[in-house]
Amino acid sequence: MILPIQPPFLPMEALSVKNIPEGPNWQYEPKWDGFRCLAFRSGDEVMLQSKSGKSLSRYFPEVVAFLRDLKARMFVLDGEISVPAQDGVSFDHLLLRIHPAASRVKKLAAEHPAIFVVFDLLVDQSGKSLVRWPLSRRRLELEKFSKKYFKRESLFISPATRKVSVARRWFQQAGEGLDGVVAKRLDLPYQSAERTGMQKIKELRTVDCVVGGFRFAHKKKEVGSLLLGLYDDAGLLHHVGFTSSFGSIYRRDLTSKLKRLIHPPGFTGRAPGGPSRWSTERSGEWKPLKPKLVAEVQYDHFSEGRFRHGTKFLRWRPDKCPKQCSFDQVRKGLRTSLRLL
Repeated sequence: MILPIQPPFLPMEALSVKNIPEGPNWQYEPKWDGFRCLAFRSGDEVMLQSKSGKSLSRYFPEVVAFLRDLKARMFVLDGEISVPAQDGVSFDHLLLRIHPAASRVKKLAAEHPAIFVVFDLLVDQSGKSLVRWPLSRRRLELEKFSKKYFKRESLFISPATRKVSVARRWFQQAGEGLDGVVAKRLDLPYQSAERTGMQKIKELRTVDCVVGGFRFAHKKKEVGSLLLGLYDDAGLLHHVGFTSSFGSIYRRDLTSKLKRLIHPPGFTGRAPGGPSRWSTERSGEWKPLKPKLVAEVQYDHFSEGRFRHGTKFLRWRPDKCPKQCSFDQVRKGLRTSLRLL
């Protein structure tokens, strides 16, 4: 039997909003930090599709294997692929899966196997398409499906609630592995590639960091980025990321200020790397600073001891002692979010 939905079939998207919507027509779920994935099965064939419509199958052979082991011979599931870690899930381990050789993927899959968190059922085990059904009915079918077929620790159904109080508690627990809250309209069908029936609410996270060094802008004598650090329990300053979101008019005065503070070593723990295949010798060069300046920055994700992306500079904190800028600030946000499953 041929699936009524064939890849590429783009998943339903979410609109970013500031506040959790309220009302009887909303279902709330944790927003998982991983790779969005549609899983297609027809007989012995299993295909994993990314958010953009590309195949993920070769990168996650263990997910393909445990989906093929299900007694259901036909289905389409919508969910998130994640890799468990000590404090939740590790996005870095996910990124390592992309583009390496098959032998490397096999090794990584054995060392850090992925899980699949499912939050929607688009085609059931009989081959019936459910995309035109409202979410309220699809969720009931997913719960029946998972109870009957999900028998292993690698496959979960995502928690869901209609209580906004529970959604707010999840939002307060946002940290490593849990990226916020998703709100979905119960009365709407599955809307491929649309954002009208789903909203996402992410936590605004800020942290105070020591400026342990800086890099010059490419082909300029002005500062291009500030190198950020946090202190560990032993008093060592570790490089955790960078910020470059300050105005060009301000850069000249900032450069002069930073030059007066140049003094090695800058970072006494983990230091920034040098040139790489993505950087030139000039862009890899950095200048160490005395640990005098504290900057408050906004960030999206902190994992594996660093900011995953660049941060947004908010303001200087002359009132903050550099030694107060410790990893405790980000540890407060860490949760073993897999306990929700």
